[in-house]
Amino acid sequence: MQKPAAHQGVTGELAALLSQIALVGKLIAQDLRRAGLIDILGTTGEINVQGETVKKLDEIANETFLKVFHQNGLACALASEEMEKPVLLPENWPRAKYMLLFDPLDGSSNTDCNMPLGAIFSVVTSGHSDRMPTKDDLVRKGTEQVAAGYLLYGSSTMLIYTTGQGVHGFTLDPGIGEYVLSHEQIRVPTRGKVYGVNEGNYHKWSGGTRKYVDYLKVNDTATGRPYSSRYSGCLAADVHRILLGGGIYLYPGEIEKPEGKLRLLYEANPLAMVVEQAGGRASTGAMRILDVEAKQLHQRVPLIIGSAEDVRDAEEFMQGRRM
Repeated sequence: MQKPAAHQGVTGELAALLSQIALVGKLIAQDLRRAGLIDILGTTGEINVQGETVKKLDEIANETFLKVFHQNGLACALASEEMEKPVLLPENWPRAKYMLLFDPLDGSSNTDCNMPLGAIFSVVTSGHSDRMPTKDDLVRKGTEQVAAGYLLYGSSTMLIYTTGQGVHGFTLDPGIGEYVLSHEQIRVPTRGKVYGVNEGNYHKWSGGTRKYVDYLKVNDTATGRPYSSRYSGCLAADVHRILLGGGIYLYPGEIEKPEGKLRLLYEANPLAMVVEQAGGRASTGAMRILDVEAKQLHQRVPLIIGSAEDVRDAEEFMQGRRM
């Protein structure tokens, strides 16, 4: 009410849906605060659809999303990085026109060592008024998103979102149990001084990617180099740092796996929408992330994201236009 600009483009059902994502954040944050005291650390022994070992908190976070959205009637379909198939909710259709795609616990390798964690979400419309959506209706280009954002669990719990009218950040005040607008109309600097990348994969990268990362380390005060390396293992946390302070995050394709590792629908598309709305840029290294044609639910892509000028530099190296 005090900051209407933070709610432009958010009315009715979409506002309610975002409020329920905020509720999910409260519930998961509560579990995380107790993670070291109850038996929810470690792995379940199962392997998810991505071929990755399932952490107990991954499963709990995924179930939290499902329970909240099963009960509130605001979505007609749910798709998660942790599930092979989406959950369709015919009981909510046609009243509910939105579909939610999410990574329920980003950075789950950090769960056992008390490092930052997050969740990433994307909202699209069902696109049909005459029938229930199917699995294929969830496979959409990033430009079709109506809202996107992430939850961040660190020293504080935050909700960052966009509905196409800028990017706004809310911080959970534990004293009152509510989110307070803390970051209004976030703008990412056009160039930064930090980079985030898993350099353990250096020898798997193409020559252009290696040359770009080497370039960032060269001392050149005229261009603000060397950049400082900052990498937490949590995508949402690393992108959040760059969203506020500028710089670049890279999860590039590899010589033997040029398709990349990050999921287009659950990670790359929503973060690309957020960063572009804040004035930044998101790329595969060859093209804009939001223009990538979505072909399957668990499709993977490389991700180069952050300050516009930094991402353009990276693209030039990766495309062989700079040596």
